[in-house]
Amino acid sequence: MTTTPTEPAPRRRTPLEDTMNPDISRRNLFRGALMLGGVVAVGGALSACTTTEPGGPQAGEGGGLLERARQQGIRVAIGNEPPYTEIAADGTVTGAEPDVLRAVCNRMGIDQVEGITTGYDSMIPGLQANRWDVIAAGLFMKQSRCAEVQYASPVIVSTESFGVAEGNPMDITTIADVLERPELRIGVVPGGFEQGILETAGVPAQQIINVTDARGGADALAANRIDAFLLPTLSLRELAGLEVTDPIEDAPSTGSSAAFRREDTDFFEAYDTELEAFKQTPEFDEILERWGFDPTVVDGVTTEELCANEG
Repeated sequence: MTTTPTEPAPRRRTPLEDTMNPDISRRNLFRGALMLGGVVAVGGALSACTTTEPGGPQAGEGGGLLERARQQGIRVAIGNEPPYTEIAADGTVTGAEPDVLRAVCNRMGIDQVEGITTGYDSMIPGLQANRWDVIAAGLFMKQSRCAEVQYASPVIVSTESFGVAEGNPMDITTIADVLERPELRIGVVPGGFEQGILETAGVPAQQIINVTDARGGADALAANRIDAFLLPTLSLRELAGLEVTDPIEDAPSTGSSAAFRREDTDFFEAYDTELEAFKQTPEFDEILERWGFDPTVVDGVTTEELCANEG
């Protein structure tokens, strides 16, 4: 996504000045606003997301990110992959990661959290280009990502599964199956953790088929364009029309949390401290359970452990 400033010092747009396309996918950008105590969003058409160029008010004036976030709110990159993030038919933004982020920001005195949807392969580049201030989208930790951004304390720990046709007619249950059978076509979302799993395992590029998003993967499976769709177990269970295998025994378990620019140390340290305290409250458990996650599996799991994942 590229932007061209129309003014020397562009004014930061408010959520109500932007509109959204109701046909939302990882490739379609829209803007909503997650407000203190609830979510507010607007409808309509949006051809490109509004950004703040480096050097503008959000990028370098008026103190560090923590101070500016308390005054102006914070911009967060999200996906549209339930249960990690979800965009409802009316455009409201929710999901396990945005709900946790909003609650922690509330505790930090930040009243507004503005959601911007983008593809997983654009999240870190957009963060580094100051198009948003934080990522909260189920962007799983792995070595290459952890080298570029700093992750807060883990919020979610997840397993991977294959989405297959009813009855699993191709009998696909492991990554080893894919390696041993070159005729198999495995769908992945570009830039997702699952693409890295296959590439790290040495699966040839011609077996890895890009799909637009979770719904697009299910559609490709139904149309016989792929033989299986690799995605987090809980994400696949949100989709209709396919069977979900047991968690893949030779795929790494991983996890996610909010990710920040390395230079935003003031915000990162304050957020991580508040997140650790929030994780000890019943409200944290309620958010995770509402979205189908077991909040206890994150106990004792460290960012360093999850960042050791290859890829």
